[in-house]
Amino acid sequence: MTTNEGKTFKIDNEEISLISFNSDGLVPAIIQEASSGKVLMMAWMNEESLKRTLSTGRTWFWSRSRQEYWCKGETSGDRQFVQEAFYDCDFDTLLFLVVQEGRGACHTGEFSCFFTSFKFDEN
Repeated sequence: MTTNEGKTFKIDNEEISLISFNSDGLVPAIIQEASSGKVLMMAWMNEESLKRTLSTGRTWFWSRSRQEYWCKGETSGDRQFVQEAFYDCDFDTLLFLVVQEGRGACHTGEFSCFFTSFKFDEN
């Protein structure tokens, strides 16, 4: 169990309208551990999941395969508590710094979804 709480943010519709959602209404959201800087995962958000994330301090995503919203850790217990929220200079990528609770961010049980590396050419 954790005593961490996610921070909530002002919902500014004018600011949210700056975000460049793709043709499916989605924008990539990078999730990074606040304390270590480790990139944990990338998932998709639409406008509603972005607003839910900002208003609750928990990460919410849009599942393209299930066509539904999901709050990270709601079933697994591997919850994420938002500490800071950013958008990039092109307004087409989001970044959330989080406190990660539980085993980690990846559904495989790994702490980060980025645990497989390309092999170097040894020639």
